[in-house]
Order: sequence, then structure tokens, then C-alpha cells
Amino acid sequence: MAEPVARSPIAPAAPVVVRDGWEVSDRGSSAALTLADCTPMPKFVVRGSGALPVPFGRAERHGDTLVAGSGPGEWTVLGGEAAPSPEGDFVSVVDVTHGRALIRLTGVLAARVLAKVCAIDLSERVTPHGAAFRSSVAALVTDVVRDDRDGTPSYLLHCERSSGQYLYDSLLDAGAELGIEPTGDGR
Repeated sequence: MAEPVARSPIAPAAPVVVRDGWEVSDRGSSAALTLADCTPMPKFVVRGSGALPVPFGRAERHGDTLVAGSGPGEWTVLGGEAAPSPEGDFVSVVDVTHGRALIRLTGVLAARVLAKVCAIDLSERVTPHGAAFRSSVAALVTDVVRDDRDGTPSYLLHCERSSGQYLYDSLLDAGAELGIEPTGDGR
């Protein structure tokens, strides 16, 4: 195995490989409920009035890039190959890829897992595909984006790097009785 350049704060499940310089899990799973470490995915925080066209509380895909309106005048940009090019004066773009952990929880029971550790109403009516919010998840300030995959509910959870392993373990624990399994890269 090649030497990694970067490591996630979340210990990868075996087997471990180096992909794009990151040490990641190459584990597959056919479980109906999965948890994946997506920390290597590029992450940017954009701040500035009207910098990006996605409203606060919503997330939209633009090709391989997911843009979430994570606060008033603030966006989280996930994925893509380069930093976003926002419009307007007094706009800042900060690459937080190495400073934040990113986890993907996927499956028809994903909302039940989150409900154990988060007090937000995760019903389809309140938090449908494309919803974005910041809340306490397992007692951590976490950005949550509902980003369904092929019609299956899926949530991206974004927190401080130092809390990544704790959040990951908390979600595995909350989903244990529902058959959750860790899996490899969940991009």
C-alpha cells in the first residue's frame, strides 16, 4: 500500500487502501443501512451576501458539487474538483477539507437512526431531499444535508474534525439494532 498523505479523523474499516492520497476504507456492504466516512471529499465554506444562488436551508447539486445554504450568507460546498467561484464583493472561500469530518448515513431507516441522536423532525414533509440544517447531533454542532441516492434517503453530516470519530461511533451505536454497517467511500 502506498503511503497516505492524509488521514481522516475516523479510523477506516478494513480493508484499507490509499486513494487520491487519503487512507480510506475499501469495504463494501450490501446492508440496507450504511455509514461511510466521506472526509476526503473536498469541502469549502463560502461567506458573503448573495455569493451563491442556493437559499439558506436548502441544498442543490450542480454536477458533482453539492451546495448547501448552511446559514444566512454562508454556504458549504461539497465535492467538485476546484474551489467555487462565487459572485459579489467581500466574499471569502475557505478550504476546510482537512479541518472537517464528513459522514454519509444511507438507508430507508436512516431517519430512525438520526432521530435517536437529533431532535429535528426528519419527516419527509419537514426535511425532504435537499433540506439543509445545522443542529445538535449526538450533542455536537453538526451540519446535516439530506442528499438522497437513487431515491434512498441519505444524509451527509459535517462536523469539526476533532469530533469526527465520536460522531461516527455515535451513529454506529444508534443504528446497531437496525443493522447498520460501515462501508467504504460514500461519495
